[in-house]
Amino acid sequence: MSKLINFKGLMAPVFTAFDSNNDVNLEIIEEYARVLKDSGISAVLVNGTSGEGMSMNVNERKLVTEKWHQVCQKLEIVLMVQISGCCFRDIIDLAKQAENLKVDGVLCLPELYFKPKDIQSLVNYLKKISIYCPSIPLYYYHIPMFTNVDIPMASFMELAKSEIATFSGIKYTSGDLEKGLQCLKHGQVFLGSDTILCGALALGFSSAIMTSLNINPEISLKILQSMNDGEIDNARKHQMTLCDIIDNILIDGGGNWVPSMKKAFNKKFNNLQLGCCRDPL
Repeated sequence: MSKLINFKGLMAPVFTAFDSNNDVNLEIIEEYARVLKDSGISAVLVNGTSGEGMSMNVNERKLVTEKWHQVCQKLEIVLMVQISGCCFRDIIDLAKQAENLKVDGVLCLPELYFKPKDIQSLVNYLKKISIYCPSIPLYYYHIPMFTNVDIPMASFMELAKSEIATFSGIKYTSGDLEKGLQCLKHGQVFLGSDTILCGALALGFSSAIMTSLNINPEISLKILQSMNDGEIDNARKHQMTLCDIIDNILIDGGGNWVPSMKKAFNKKFNNLQLGCCRDPL
């Protein structure tokens, strides 16, 4: 059974390492993974927004996935892989790789050009993808600020669960916790917003995928532990600390999320340089 089924906790959406020529650097991945594991993070999302999946070709994405899979098997780290955002034949290729490797879960964006206009269209799209990874839990990536697809997620999850055998939940990257709360009734929901973790946990969220976990995981772990212990005031204080850190990271990095976060990682870990972001970032 996939380690993601009934998963509760924090998952780091890992950066992709590039060398001085801006080519993918696979050699650094194991050391990177050990840093995360030693800091208390034992689950990763590969080739997502923070990982610049949209800035890599399919072969690069497959190489990164394969290397992370090897390392995650070795270190007992849960592995979710973002497989979409490209032409459908390429998605099929990535889905087949995920199936062959038996990763713990796949995460899918909507079609980014011919955008789904309603719930059924989105379910049909994901159903076609699921055919090529039939044993892997499938998750939808709700990030409307990038996709401009803002279909009601609770209703979508209810229909997807009834029509897709492997549908397991969503990554919910939105500040609208009222709508997010409705999703909890229909499957796993991974919060994707670093600055509202405390509030989301208070409402019943139990898992999150947040970029800052690469840099300051100890603070989010304290938020999670404080909430589990019923120490609400401590959780709020830690959340305020995290928000201040994120504000400073964005100021230092020029305001763009992924380059700022990656810069902060490189500054903190001098011996573990992940390189710069690719264009257009």
